Amino acid sequence: MLMKKLTDTIKLRHGAVLANRIVQPPMKTFSGMKKGFNSKETIKYYQRRAQSAAMIIAEYHYVSPAGGPANRIGVPEQLAAFSDDYLPGLKKLASVIQSKGNKAILQIHHSGYQAHQRASEGLPVFGPSAIDLPFLDHSIVELTQQQIANIIRDFGRATKRAIEAGFDGVEIHGANHYLLQQFFSKNSNHRTDKYGGSLKNRMRFALEVTAEVCKIAKQYGPEEFIVGYRISPDEIHGQAVGYTALEAKELVASLMDFELDYLHLSIFGSFDNGPENSDQTFSAIFRSVLDDQTKLILVGGIFDAESAQKALDYTDLVAVGRGILIEPDFALKICQGRPETIHSRISQENFNDLAWPDYLFKAFAAKGSTLPPIPGLEEMIIGK
Repeated sequence: MLMKKLTDTIKLRHGAVLANRIVQPPMKTFSGMKKGFNSKETIKYYQRRAQSAAMIIAEYHYVSPAGGPANRIGVPEQLAAFSDDYLPGLKKLASVIQSKGNKAILQIHHSGYQAHQRASEGLPVFGPSAIDLPFLDHSIVELTQQQIANIIRDFGRATKRAIEAGFDGVEIHGANHYLLQQFFSKNSNHRTDKYGGSLKNRMRFALEVTAEVCKIAKQYGPEEFIVGYRISPDEIHGQAVGYTALEAKELVASLMDFELDYLHLSIFGSFDNGPENSDQTFSAIFRSVLDDQTKLILVGGIFDAESAQKALDYTDLVAVGRGILIEPDFALKICQGRPETIHSRISQENFNDLAWPDYLFKAFAAKGSTLPPIPGLEEMIIGK
């Protein structure tokens, strides 16, 4: 078997061709304007990263009017795609991402009970069940089955907008405690109807969303239109177990019916992590149920070509998150044979070339920030 290289050309299931194995994962830019329209800062940020990867996944866009914003009030708003009013901005976003020949993917999303700004504005916040969660300072309104059906259609409508805007594909956001994960999790889903209770029922919403997205993609998109799914490999917080990796594996096995182009594991930490007290990596667990045409994407702790190459021992495609925040030309430098010139630490000298939105810096630099650390940022702040 030939050794996988970062510079390999990759053909996805439906025909899309990626110039290399590097992916820019979706990362919130803190750049949205009121009502979720993208800004000049948004466009500048993605324009600067047009050569960061072969496939660039734009940050989460909420698909329903009540599906966001996920941000706290007073913070630049999460981006939206719930009406045709957003098409001009979506077209501009797709265009700048594709300007150097790489693929543009739109991540589509519903915040569920994490629509924090709605709560701050006194608007109802929806989720699978009307329960009190200790980490929320607002109540949750339980979604009716009719509202669930409307949200499923909203994912389809957002997919159609992505097609009309010129994106090469969409990524369904089923991770990070947002609505699809909320339905799958026993912690947040206490329903007694067809969407709750058994594992099969808790999987239902995610599968129905995926079915709708794939139906619209096939009906309106080009043959090679990309559909991927992002999932958190487990949800375990001490004794509170929303689902295990083995349960998530069952969901992924069912997702294979939809002939996805890729599965994207949202891993906190390192790409080679696995469940606690297990010898298996998340990669090994989920690979066991992927068909041979669904590519696996892993993320976590990759800042240079060496760590990216190592990740290929576990995956098909390597997502570089904070590494691309620091080095916008990550894939370009590897493909040009200049991996030693990749910046793996942020500094005052390279910062002005990074096109970070103002609030993105504030979010990472804030005292007590819960965002993962950026190598070099603390020294840079001290040196100011």
